[in-house]
Amino acid sequence: MNRIPKFLTRPLALSVLGLTLLLGASGCATTARVGVTSDFDHSVNFRAYKTWAWYPQQPTDTEGGPAKGYESFLDKRIRTAVEQQLNAKGLSQVDKNPDVYVAYSARVEDKQRSTGGYGPYGYPYWYGYGFYNRGFNQGVIDYKAGTVILDFVDARRKELAWRGQGQAQVDNQTISEPEVQRIVTSILGNYPPGAEQARR
Repeated sequence: MNRIPKFLTRPLALSVLGLTLLLGASGCATTARVGVTSDFDHSVNFRAYKTWAWYPQQPTDTEGGPAKGYESFLDKRIRTAVEQQLNAKGLSQVDKNPDVYVAYSARVEDKQRSTGGYGPYGYPYWYGYGFYNRGFNQGVIDYKAGTVILDFVDARRKELAWRGQGQAQVDNQTISEPEVQRIVTSILGNYPPGAEQARR
Protein backbone atom coordinates (compact mmCIF):
# COMPACT_ATOMS: atom_id res chain seq x y z
CA MET A 1 0.00 0.00 0.00
CA ASN A 2 1.41 3.37 -0.99
CA ARG A 3 1.66 5.89 1.81
CA ILE A 4 1.87 9.64 1.34
CA PRO A 5 4.95 11.10 3.04
CA LYS A 6 4.17 13.31 6.03
CA PHE A 7 6.02 16.28 4.56
CA LEU A 8 3.49 16.28 1.68
CA THR A 9 0.35 15.87 3.77
CA ARG A 10 1.07 18.83 6.07
CA PRO A 11 1.04 21.53 3.32
CA LEU A 12 -2.05 19.87 1.86
CA ALA A 13 -3.83 19.96 5.23
CA LEU A 14 -2.85 23.58 5.73
CA SER A 15 -4.11 24.45 2.25
CA VAL A 16 -7.46 22.76 2.90
CA LEU A 17 -7.74 24.52 6.26
CA GLY A 18 -6.90 27.87 4.67
CA LEU A 19 -9.47 27.33 1.92
CA THR A 20 -12.11 26.39 4.50
CA LEU A 21 -11.43 29.53 6.52
CA LEU A 22 -11.52 31.66 3.37
CA LEU A 23 -14.85 30.23 2.26
CA GLY A 24 -16.24 30.67 5.76
CA ALA A 25 -15.15 34.29 5.84
CA SER A 26 -16.64 34.98 2.43
CA GLY A 27 -19.87 33.28 3.50
CA CYS A 28 -20.12 35.57 6.52
CA ALA A 29 -19.39 38.59 4.37
CA THR A 30 -22.39 37.92 2.15
CA THR A 31 -24.76 38.26 5.10
CA ALA A 32 -23.48 41.69 6.13
CA ARG A 33 -25.58 44.73 5.32
CA VAL A 34 -23.08 46.50 3.13
CA GLY A 35 -23.75 50.21 2.59
CA VAL A 36 -26.33 50.63 5.39
CA THR A 37 -25.67 53.38 7.94
CA SER A 38 -27.60 55.19 10.64
CA ASP A 39 -27.22 58.11 13.03
CA PHE A 40 -29.39 59.37 15.88
CA ASP A 41 -29.93 61.88 18.68
CA HIS A 42 -28.39 60.25 21.76
CA SER A 43 -30.69 62.16 24.10
CA VAL A 44 -33.85 60.49 22.72
CA ASN A 45 -35.56 57.58 24.47
CA PHE A 46 -36.65 55.60 21.41
CA ARG A 47 -38.51 53.04 23.52
CA ALA A 48 -41.02 55.80 24.29
CA TYR A 49 -42.09 55.94 20.64
CA LYS A 50 -45.23 53.81 20.32
CA THR A 51 -47.11 55.49 17.46
CA TRP A 52 -46.08 56.96 14.13
CA ALA A 53 -47.45 58.71 11.04
CA TRP A 54 -46.10 59.78 7.69
CA TYR A 55 -44.53 63.21 7.68
CA PRO A 56 -47.27 65.54 6.37
CA GLN A 57 -45.16 67.39 3.78
CA GLN A 58 -43.59 65.39 0.97
CA PRO A 59 -42.48 68.17 -1.45
CA THR A 60 -41.33 65.87 -4.27
CA ASP A 61 -41.89 62.27 -5.23
CA THR A 62 -39.06 59.73 -5.26
CA GLU A 63 -38.57 60.06 -9.00
CA GLY A 64 -37.56 63.70 -8.67
CA GLY A 65 -40.70 65.38 -9.97
CA PRO A 66 -43.11 67.64 -8.07
CA ALA A 67 -45.54 65.98 -5.69
CA LYS A 68 -48.60 64.84 -7.58
CA GLY A 69 -52.05 63.80 -6.52
CA TYR A 70 -50.96 60.18 -6.80
CA GLU A 71 -47.94 58.10 -5.85
CA SER A 72 -45.30 56.67 -8.17
CA PHE A 73 -44.61 52.94 -8.06
CA LEU A 74 -41.41 53.59 -6.08
CA ASP A 75 -43.29 55.71 -3.52
CA LYS A 76 -45.84 52.95 -3.01
CA ARG A 77 -43.12 50.32 -2.66
CA ILE A 78 -41.24 52.30 -0.04
CA ARG A 79 -44.38 53.14 1.95
CA THR A 80 -45.56 49.52 1.92
CA ALA A 81 -42.16 48.21 3.04
CA VAL A 82 -41.84 50.79 5.85
CA GLU A 83 -45.36 50.14 7.12
CA GLN A 84 -44.71 46.38 7.22
CA GLN A 85 -41.42 46.75 9.07
CA LEU A 86 -42.66 49.25 11.64
CA ASN A 87 -45.73 47.13 12.30
CA ALA A 88 -43.43 44.14 12.88
CA LYS A 89 -41.49 46.25 15.40
CA GLY A 90 -44.68 46.96 17.35
CA LEU A 91 -45.22 50.58 16.32
CA SER A 92 -48.81 51.56 15.54
CA GLN A 93 -49.63 53.83 12.61
CA VAL A 94 -52.10 56.60 13.53
CA ASP A 95 -53.84 59.41 11.67
CA LYS A 96 -53.06 62.18 14.18
CA ASN A 97 -50.91 63.01 17.20
CA PRO A 98 -48.15 60.42 16.62
CA ASP A 99 -45.06 60.11 18.77
CA VAL A 100 -42.86 60.26 15.69
CA TYR A 101 -43.19 61.23 12.04
CA VAL A 102 -41.49 59.18 9.33
CA ALA A 103 -40.22 60.74 6.11
CA TYR A 104 -38.36 59.12 3.23
CA SER A 105 -36.46 60.03 0.11
CA ALA A 106 -34.88 58.04 -2.69
CA ARG A 107 -32.66 58.98 -5.59
CA VAL A 108 -30.90 57.28 -8.47
CA GLU A 109 -27.51 58.68 -9.46
CA ASP A 110 -24.95 58.04 -12.20
CA LYS A 111 -21.65 56.85 -10.73
CA GLN A 112 -18.36 55.31 -11.80
CA ARG A 113 -16.38 52.41 -10.36
CA SER A 114 -12.76 51.50 -11.00
CA THR A 115 -12.18 47.91 -12.12
CA GLY A 116 -8.55 48.03 -11.01
CA GLY A 117 -7.36 47.37 -14.56
CA TYR A 118 -9.66 44.41 -15.20
CA GLY A 119 -12.23 44.13 -17.95
CA PRO A 120 -15.87 43.05 -17.66
CA TYR A 121 -14.94 39.33 -17.77
CA GLY A 122 -12.15 39.44 -15.19
CA TYR A 123 -9.23 39.60 -17.64
CA PRO A 124 -6.70 42.40 -17.17
CA TYR A 125 -6.30 45.23 -19.66
CA TRP A 126 -2.80 45.38 -21.15
CA TYR A 127 -1.03 48.62 -22.01
CA GLY A 128 -4.08 50.77 -21.41
CA TYR A 129 -6.37 49.13 -23.99
CA GLY A 130 -9.99 48.20 -23.40
CA PHE A 131 -13.45 49.63 -23.98
CA TYR A 132 -13.91 50.66 -20.33
CA ASN A 133 -10.34 51.84 -19.92
CA ARG A 134 -9.53 55.36 -18.68
CA GLY A 135 -5.74 55.56 -18.57
CA PHE A 136 -2.93 53.04 -18.35
CA ASN A 137 -4.12 49.64 -17.13
CA GLN A 138 -7.10 51.21 -15.37
CA GLY A 139 -10.74 50.38 -16.15
CA VAL A 140 -13.79 52.47 -15.24
CA ILE A 141 -17.38 51.27 -15.40
CA ASP A 142 -20.39 53.58 -15.43
CA TYR A 143 -23.33 52.41 -13.32
CA LYS A 144 -26.42 53.68 -11.51
CA ALA A 145 -26.76 53.63 -7.73
CA GLY A 146 -29.92 54.03 -5.70
CA THR A 147 -29.97 55.61 -2.24
CA VAL A 148 -32.89 55.31 0.17
CA ILE A 149 -33.07 57.56 3.27
CA LEU A 150 -35.51 57.17 6.17
CA ASP A 151 -35.94 59.97 8.74
CA PHE A 152 -37.71 59.75 12.11
CA VAL A 153 -38.79 63.18 13.35
CA ASP A 154 -39.87 63.69 16.95
CA ALA A 155 -43.46 64.99 16.64
CA ARG A 156 -43.41 67.02 19.85
CA ARG A 157 -39.99 68.66 19.45
CA LYS A 158 -40.14 68.83 15.61
CA GLU A 159 -36.52 67.65 15.48
CA LEU A 160 -34.77 64.84 13.64
CA ALA A 161 -34.34 61.89 16.02
CA TRP A 162 -32.98 59.12 13.76
CA ARG A 163 -31.78 58.73 10.19
CA GLY A 164 -30.96 55.55 8.30
CA GLN A 165 -29.81 55.17 4.74
CA GLY A 166 -28.61 52.48 2.40
CA GLN A 167 -27.53 51.76 -1.14
CA ALA A 168 -29.96 49.87 -3.37
CA GLN A 169 -29.52 48.14 -6.71
CA VAL A 170 -31.18 49.87 -9.65
CA ASP A 171 -33.24 48.09 -12.30
CA ASN A 172 -34.38 50.05 -15.39
CA GLN A 173 -33.88 53.50 -13.81
CA THR A 174 -35.80 52.61 -10.65
CA ILE A 175 -35.58 50.34 -7.60
CA SER A 176 -37.52 47.10 -7.94
CA GLU A 177 -40.07 45.92 -5.39
CA PRO A 178 -37.91 43.07 -4.01
CA GLU A 179 -34.93 45.43 -3.74
CA VAL A 180 -37.02 48.06 -1.92
CA GLN A 181 -38.11 45.37 0.56
CA ARG A 182 -34.50 44.30 1.06
CA ILE A 183 -33.03 47.76 1.55
CA VAL A 184 -35.84 49.03 3.83
CA THR A 185 -35.57 45.90 5.96
CA SER A 186 -31.80 46.38 6.18
CA ILE A 187 -32.07 50.06 7.11
CA LEU A 188 -34.71 49.49 9.78
CA GLY A 189 -32.66 46.61 11.14
CA ASN A 190 -30.72 49.38 12.92
CA TYR A 191 -33.86 50.81 14.52
CA PRO A 192 -34.25 51.46 17.38
CA PRO A 193 -30.61 52.29 18.15
CA GLY A 194 -29.07 49.42 20.09
CA ALA A 195 -31.34 46.81 18.49
CA GLU A 196 -28.46 45.43 16.42
CA GLN A 197 -26.23 44.98 19.47
CA ALA A 198 -29.07 43.40 21.42
CA ARG A 199 -29.39 40.64 18.81
CA ARG A 200 -25.72 39.66 19.07
